[in-house]
Amino acid sequence: MRLIIVDDEPVIRQGLLKMAQLYSPSITELLTAENGLDALQKIKIAQPGIVITDIRMPKMDGLELCRVLHQEFPHIHIVVISGHNDFEYARKCMQYGVKNYLLKPVTKDDVHDVLDKLLNLSTPGYIPVSFYVQWIERMEQSIWFMQMDELNMLKEQWRKHCLGAKLTLEQLEELLKDGVEELEKRLRARNYEPGSDNDREYRQQAKNINEALDRFDQTLTKMSDDLLAARNGNFKDPMEEAKLFIDSQLSKDITLEQVAAMVGLTPNYFSAMFKKVTKETFVQYRIRRRMEKAKTLLTIPHYRIVDIATEVGYDDYPHFTKTFKKMIGISPSEYRSQLGIK
Repeated sequence: MRLIIVDDEPVIRQGLLKMAQLYSPSITELLTAENGLDALQKIKIAQPGIVITDIRMPKMDGLELCRVLHQEFPHIHIVVISGHNDFEYARKCMQYGVKNYLLKPVTKDDVHDVLDKLLNLSTPGYIPVSFYVQWIERMEQSIWFMQMDELNMLKEQWRKHCLGAKLTLEQLEELLKDGVEELEKRLRARNYEPGSDNDREYRQQAKNINEALDRFDQTLTKMSDDLLAARNGNFKDPMEEAKLFIDSQLSKDITLEQVAAMVGLTPNYFSAMFKKVTKETFVQYRIRRRMEKAKTLLTIPHYRIVDIATEVGYDDYPHFTKTFKKMIGISPSEYRSQLGIK
């Protein structure tokens, strides 16, 4: 069972985290978030079983978070924290299925009592459909585009989630078999025919849950290996393709959506993978590359600075000089003067 604690006050957030860490049974992972928006991003990835949230927070308060969770993640148990002055406000959360409240100041016993109650209510053998669909989509992308680090991370994430869901061996094997079939279906939609022996491992029941998960991991690895072999080992990393495309279009205002479409990824997935690989956002990477190209062009004496600005995608000359100075530390004319070019 995963648990996310949501509170905008760092001291309170860490205090609640320590209280939860002292609770021994069944909590497999503890996460924190500083507001509702931050929490939603983490919830979509981690799919926790319990969310403990404060009411008053910036960007997205606890009431709005409860509304979204009730609509999109109805299986998640929500615990609302409120002060005496906020309790009537907190009661509005009842319309979103909230049944558990903690009154400030919250003690360790308060946290442990509510966890006892919720863990006894939790239904074993349940994997949220939203998590399953999202995971399949990400796995398909990582296999097709040979993102092996992502593939390994997703396999580990899936293993932890399945173990935390307390599935029976029979339930797990059925779920894994469905997962393999869905991935094969998606690969066929990309005009690739997976090997016909991917389900052989499931014709005989595994001895235990870990063995079933090991077989599943092996099947996913085989899928990616077979795909690479079918391509004769020739495959270009989509992130490298994206960078080359961006570099070739620095004079134009191409969008993240255009680059994602060029490499065949959804915008959200491309954005996340691009930042993971490059350690920069799409916008940060493009600005950096534009300034690097501008520095190169500034070494050519006959190039006017205003023309260089246009060449690297800035029709607004003052915006170009401001950005250049922010990135490089000096203005374009000062940079050129340092090179001895008048």
